[in-house]
Amino acid sequence: MSILAQIIAHKKMEIAALDASALRRAADSSPAPRDFLSSLTPTPLPKGEGQGVRVSLIAELKRASPSKGLLAPHLDLFQVADIYAQNGASAISVLTDEKFFMGSLATLRQLRQLPITSYQSPASNHQLPLLRKDFIISESQLYESRVNGADAVLLIAAALTDDALLADLHALALELGLTPLLEVHDEAETERALKLKDVKLIGINNRNLSTFEVSLETTERLRPMIPAEIAVVAESGIFTASDVERLAKANVDAILVGEALVTSDDIPAKVRELSGQTSKVEGRMPANQIDL
Repeated sequence: MSILAQIIAHKKMEIAALDASALRRAADSSPAPRDFLSSLTPTPLPKGEGQGVRVSLIAELKRASPSKGLLAPHLDLFQVADIYAQNGASAISVLTDEKFFMGSLATLRQLRQLPITSYQSPASNHQLPLLRKDFIISESQLYESRVNGADAVLLIAAALTDDALLADLHALALELGLTPLLEVHDEAETERALKLKDVKLIGINNRNLSTFEVSLETTERLRPMIPAEIAVVAESGIFTASDVERLAKANVDAILVGEALVTSDDIPAKVRELSGQTSKVEGRMPANQIDL
């Protein structure tokens, strides 16, 4: 059984324990999600830094993964979220799968409940929007996402092989005010995503889920299939400014990065590198040097 199949099998057990009716009622009274999509609008490079645009960085809070094991199990995720915001990230991705990624839905909920001055962008004076990154395969999980403060949710085409279910979850996410990030890995999945109504955001995962090999060529190959009016996020395999430059030339709007940030010896500097920011935030030590 593949890792994806194992994850989905376990996810079905978790879903069976959810009270869908209670979550639906709670979602109705939850605060409205923030505009995730608008945070990903590319900005022109400052004068003197060349032509083109600066792609947006979705910075991920990530402690582990099935393919790499433990990455940064002891990071203070709330302090790291603040570091992300202060150094140029446009949004934050929160892994909420516990068994395979050491994530927690509580992290998402607590981030949303923090004072408005937490993980706030200096440019907008607003908290960065939050993406719930998990394996969402049921309506209950979408209600749960809204209740726990998500502004966007990940819908993985490879995990949602039923076209009708993919369409229903995409539509419900929009109805709830959540921004669905449709993740694809190949041409067939991209074609499926483009058939959905009101598609606004597609993520191209550069990781082959069967072999776990990573290549930025995946984004370069699939990006031309996607209309210009649909925003595109490149995911996986992004470690350096040259990687970002390469993806910018492929006309992506944003990048999603986790491993390169949380394993860096200087997280603030790495965030600035990948977000294209040049100003340094004074008085903040690298997150993995914080005494926890």
